[in-house]
Amino acid sequence: MSQDPSPVQKHLRCRNGDVAPFVLVPGDPGRAKRIAERFDNSKLVGDNREYLVYTGSYHGVPVSVCSTGIGGPAASIAFEELIRVGARVLIRVGSAGGRQKNIPIGTPVVLTAAYRGEGTSRVYLPPEFPAVADRDVTNALVAVLEEFGKRFEVGIGYTRDAFYVQDAELNATLTAAGVVAAEQEAAVLFIVAAARRVAAGAIVSTDSNILFDPQPTQEEKERLFALGETVAIDAALKAVERMSSKSSQSR
Repeated sequence: MSQDPSPVQKHLRCRNGDVAPFVLVPGDPGRAKRIAERFDNSKLVGDNREYLVYTGSYHGVPVSVCSTGIGGPAASIAFEELIRVGARVLIRVGSAGGRQKNIPIGTPVVLTAAYRGEGTSRVYLPPEFPAVADRDVTNALVAVLEEFGKRFEVGIGYTRDAFYVQDAELNATLTAAGVVAAEQEAAVLFIVAAARRVAAGAIVSTDSNILFDPQPTQEEKERLFALGETVAIDAALKAVERMSSKSSQSR
């Protein structure tokens, strides 16, 4: 009996042909839906557990979006299976907590690298291996944000596991070193991409900042984050369009 040449992936429920080479990878399924609404056309190609997968196009460029859930283990499953069915450029579009006093809530942040404060990436590569975003993806995100003319930040993130456990000493050390945001997936994305030899980048919107005193209300945080999320989604999609155009011109 011949083996299925294009098996359905266990978790994403996708196979070859379902996913475009460019894939946006938010954690939140709701954000995946909001991204898919920006496509010229979109089709739901996978819906299982925390993983929603839509494929369509943006200004004629094939693109997909896949939610990854919260944290490294769930996200790594999505990254692995997306790569198996054809993803070649992965862009995280997420949320993060600001880690500098001058970063307002709702600020788009392009992560150039990430401190590996989680456990999943260590299964792939030793802790000394740096978690670094792809240069071309990062440059495209920055170029688009510069064209928008709105405030944004660029810098190193802090990827961690336990959302409700804070290490005050480590937080202070990383903030002093210039870390701009804390979240839970970027380092895993960068390391999986390095191990599997694909490109990856990340843009997040800040939804909080532990350094603020007093803290805004939750309602105000959500309002500001939503504004930043819109910019982050726009930037990621425009970056895909920009990279696709550049790739076509270089052929």
